[in-house]
Amino acid sequence: MKKKLWVILLVVAMIAGLGVAAVAEEGVTDTEIHIGQWGPQTGPAAAWGSVARGTDAYFKMINDQGGIHGRKLIHHMFDDAYNPAKTMAGVKELQEGTGMFAWVSGVGTAPGLAVKDYLMERKIPWVGPSAGSQHWITPPQKNLFAVYPLYYIEAQALCRYAVNNLGKKRIAMAYQNDDYGKNGLQGATEELARLGLKLVASVPVEITDTDVKPHVMELKNSDADVVLLWTSVSHAVRLVGTSAAMQFKPQFMSTSTCSDFPLMIHISKGLWAGVIAATFGELPDSTDPLLQKYKKEAFDKFAAKDERWGLFYYAGILFAEPLVEGLKRVGRDLTREKLVQTMEGLSNFKGIGGSISYKPFDPKDPMSRQGMKEVFLVQCEADGKGKKLTDWMEIK
Repeated sequence: MKKKLWVILLVVAMIAGLGVAAVAEEGVTDTEIHIGQWGPQTGPAAAWGSVARGTDAYFKMINDQGGIHGRKLIHHMFDDAYNPAKTMAGVKELQEGTGMFAWVSGVGTAPGLAVKDYLMERKIPWVGPSAGSQHWITPPQKNLFAVYPLYYIEAQALCRYAVNNLGKKRIAMAYQNDDYGKNGLQGATEELARLGLKLVASVPVEITDTDVKPHVMELKNSDADVVLLWTSVSHAVRLVGTSAAMQFKPQFMSTSTCSDFPLMIHISKGLWAGVIAATFGELPDSTDPLLQKYKKEAFDKFAAKDERWGLFYYAGILFAEPLVEGLKRVGRDLTREKLVQTMEGLSNFKGIGGSISYKPFDPKDPMSRQGMKEVFLVQCEADGKGKKLTDWMEIK
């Protein structure tokens, strides 16, 4: 009788075990949570590669402190060289080969657009795309949580400051001829129209362009007193350098993608001094306690020896903070559905950027999935430090 009872209990236990295995969430084990990320370590946008390396150090810091509810964050990062075809290939390989629970960050509008539908159709959470594209929220997607403030509002903020605070009237723009650049172009065009003005020139830059003299000539001929730069880091530096060589000296303004001033001063050989940019994170020398904690416990302990502490690096932390907060709040019983529900409850969450809030999913409300809505403006000084021109502000 006892033998029969043990057999029954064993069968029940096996069935129960199979049941648990059958419902286990992809990318989650008793001890691990697998998170994927891409970022350009090579190619034309390699300057933004430190974003993914910053996330990696952040996850190592969390693991070093015990992980999240007994699980370690397993970070899978690959180099897509800012090439959407490589982004798609790498995401599919990791998702279908290893199985990611979620994705975080991921640099670039075009690379992100290449995989957005793939991830959303599979209902895989993606938190903090490293681009301020409106495509992440129009239409909003239930499993996509944007963190980066929109390029659209950055352009609005810069145009408003140029006109209202600097008294400028002749504003031109050089923009990367893709969705990244066009998001900024739209914001500038609409804000200037609100102010009763028009762009005096809008000059597209192809990612493959190497000679920017024709672009600068067009900007110079427009007699612009302000030029907005919505390009890659390398193109922005070429445009400023070529302008100096051609005796064209407008007030340059740029998006947050070129707001890592120590880097920009270094690669422009000092020509970035005076540039005004929008930005989304505390300055590198800020005394903010949380930023200092990341500097000490993530960067100092886990960054490579030749790594540099700067905005692009800790942007990789900033974009991942809401995901980590969501994982902590869900608890041990982790599923994608519970993570999404928990993320929707984040309200005025404050990390090292502007405050972040989401709302229950509403397909008619893009802001239900736009986390950060604030930026501040900063001007580059000769030594690469940033001078704050405004406080955090929400552009409406």
